[in-house]
Amino acid sequence: MISFMFLLLLAPDVLFSLTHVAVISPQDPILRIGSSLTATCTLTTELGLHAGSLYWTLNGVRLSSSTYRTVSANILTIELHSLNGSQQKSGDNLMCHGPDGRVLAGSCLYVGMPPEKPVNLTCRSHNAKDLSCRWSAGGPGETHIPTKYTLKYKLRWHERENECVSYSVEKQGYSCRISANIALFTPYEIWVEATNQLGSATSDISSLDVLDVVTTDPPANVQVSRIGSLEDQLMVHWTSPPELKDVLFQAKYQIRYRLEDIADWKAVDNVGNLTSCRLAGLKPGTVYFVQVRCNPVGIFGSRKPGIWSDWSHPAAASTPSGDLLHRGSCDPKASGQNSTLRRELKQFFGWVRKHASGCSSVSIKLYDQWRVWLQKSHHQPRNQVQQDNNS
Repeated sequence: MISFMFLLLLAPDVLFSLTHVAVISPQDPILRIGSSLTATCTLTTELGLHAGSLYWTLNGVRLSSSTYRTVSANILTIELHSLNGSQQKSGDNLMCHGPDGRVLAGSCLYVGMPPEKPVNLTCRSHNAKDLSCRWSAGGPGETHIPTKYTLKYKLRWHERENECVSYSVEKQGYSCRISANIALFTPYEIWVEATNQLGSATSDISSLDVLDVVTTDPPANVQVSRIGSLEDQLMVHWTSPPELKDVLFQAKYQIRYRLEDIADWKAVDNVGNLTSCRLAGLKPGTVYFVQVRCNPVGIFGSRKPGIWSDWSHPAAASTPSGDLLHRGSCDPKASGQNSTLRRELKQFFGWVRKHASGCSSVSIKLYDQWRVWLQKSHHQPRNQVQQDNNS
């Protein structure tokens, strides 16, 4: 039926039945890659043609007459060797033509391989409300003929098998989402079956607990703001994923940030369960983009490390400009008298800033106090600065 419909589309002027013109056998064969095929085009006597005047094409390309053999006045055969995989899932089109180019008969060749065992089966649960699984085809992956993948699952202590119904094809493989009757605190057994007309294969069984593979929405309401007039720091605030507000778990957060004109991100890993973090050691007068993601560690007592969420939408803020902060006039002599002290303080707190990574607060608070004092000293009257230095 497929070949018949294809012929009507290819040659709509042919309105008579194929049985009254010619027929190719075998019809729509399924073959392994590398195999050989002998096909026969048999004419009806009413057509008034001799088999020696016919020719063959495969996917529109005329085949060499050296592969033909005229068996009788109404039978022409062709031999094909070392067949390659089908170029299209609907099959390769083998056609028998009359001397005027008219299509007399056709057959679809399905040339491929049986599927190999599916691999890389992984699953995750979005907010503990579903179960989405992904996998890849085994071996080279391409079977060249239609291959069906079926995700099956069952609860470990139940005999009844279920089939996933919501499939999609991705660049890296296949996926299916289970959204109904998700069971918590009970292990699942999950596997994938691959079948086509040349064979079948089954993946290894994956055993998992939904609570061990939970991933959340990204943290919400990410905001970045300045910390007073400190030109090398920004404060980041966010809220926990709202879908898990009533779920028992210990969240872990990670921050990354980058300069406006630089593509590379810098990560802050030791944020812990905080919902705010101070970024230090930034460039003055610079726009920064910041993102946050969440890992639900120990959800309902799970001992697995958790799965990171996607990154939040980027939030942005700029650090104050150092030039604007220090444009007040200062006494040259007072500046000279303090040069040694300032150089030593700069070296010391440069060390603090370098070693106080992440969101550590003890050293940063001490550093803040020094920076505020230094900024104020630039704006004090000359006599007051000298008095402070002499005291």
